[in-house]
Amino acid sequence: MRKLETKTIVVASHNAGKIREIQDLIGPFGFTAKSAAELNFVEPDETGTTFEENATIKALASAEAAGLPALSDDSGLVIDALGGDPGVYTANWAEKPDGTRDFAMAMEKVEAALDKIGASKPEQRTARFVSVLCLAWPDGHTELFRGEVEGVVVWPPRGSRGFGYDPVFQPEGFDTTFGEMSAEQKHGWKPGESAALSHRARAFKIFVETCLEG
Repeated sequence: MRKLETKTIVVASHNAGKIREIQDLIGPFGFTAKSAAELNFVEPDETGTTFEENATIKALASAEAAGLPALSDDSGLVIDALGGDPGVYTANWAEKPDGTRDFAMAMEKVEAALDKIGASKPEQRTARFVSVLCLAWPDGHTELFRGEVEGVVVWPPRGSRGFGYDPVFQPEGFDTTFGEMSAEQKHGWKPGESAALSHRARAFKIFVETCLEG
């Protein structure tokens, strides 16, 4: 495992919500971070069929363009009753003909798909959020970190916090959705703590233990 020895990195994303969450997570470690969006980097085509492949594509593209280490995230909602969909195509389900993304529409698509197969009970609506972080260096070296959180898909959406599918995901052991939680509640982890709630916080915790500590 390679340690991260610089405090200047690129957040390899154009997703405002994702950039905000990653910057919130890395902030306590004193990083100076700019996003691929701020640097006007072209978004690479995500041609992978796994979260790991797509995270690697994004991180390497930004690391090579910036000449700095880059941290990417590829994440999605995996629903058991839908055979794992939307999965790596989570963002695609939100795409509109004009290229913009509408996650309210995407959540309606998910509910329509579950309704079509009669999945109305919580035990029929089990799901998990998956996040894979990739840290890439300009020389092509990469490290991958995967985090998951189990839960159920609820309807109607609840809450206006977070982003993406957060309002329809209720994590196991909670009666509130990610969309109803503050950032602190959703992540449920700070440096020096052992527990982490969100998929991204769980992946980030492994990243910290692997590349920053020790």
